[in-house]
Amino acid sequence: MTLRDVVRSGQFTRGTFLNLGSTGAAEVCALAGFDWLLVDLEHGAGGEEGLWSQLLAGSAHGVPVLTRVESAERIRVGHVLDLGAAGVMFPRLDTPEQVQEAISHLWYPPAGDRGIAGYNRGRSFGGDGLTNGEVNESHLGVVQIETASALAHVREIAAIPGVDVLFVGPSDLSMSLGVPGQFDSETLLHAYDSVVAAARECDKAAGILALSPGDVKALRDRGFTFVGVGSDLSLLRDAAREAAVA
Repeated sequence: MTLRDVVRSGQFTRGTFLNLGSTGAAEVCALAGFDWLLVDLEHGAGGEEGLWSQLLAGSAHGVPVLTRVESAERIRVGHVLDLGAAGVMFPRLDTPEQVQEAISHLWYPPAGDRGIAGYNRGRSFGGDGLTNGEVNESHLGVVQIETASALAHVREIAAIPGVDVLFVGPSDLSMSLGVPGQFDSETLLHAYDSVVAAARECDKAAGILALSPGDVKALRDRGFTFVGVGSDLSLLRDAAREAAVA
């Protein structure tokens, strides 16, 4: 069963972002018990050259690894999938048209425009035995809802085939809605509920970044089923601060 199968079944999953670009940190997080990891190429310290080793760190312990791409360009999406990412998170897409185009990069033709190459790591170096259609169905598509424009179109975005998760970026969304950093603002909480409602209506998952482990329960109770808990960097920082004053 792929991560996409698990997420689409409605099961609650919890992961963390990998921002350090470190293979060691990726393996530590894989061993910690997360359901998934996400290499952050948008804001993280590493680049695509360090992605392969982090994917290996996850697969060594049976933990699927997603990638947040820097942009929704076709070549960026195809490359991380060829390396073996379990799916792609797309940042800063504001309209259904932008989302439709981005999602098409996840799929081989005729469904999409991903370049066909069956000899890479993502295809077990030519040994996975899958059809192109089966590969198309295996990748998780995560679209971030982090602007007022995306929020206004959230129902249309949720209805697009291939969008499996609507993922809230709290900091960017709060900024776009005029309540920067006010994570208990009624404006922001109402936006959360709108995302959850759109996801449920279209049988998709609602996801969000929990700024601390203590926030997970409340977010789960609110209806989020795909929750990222901080990052390798923030978890290390908080543990180090606690140890420094113990």
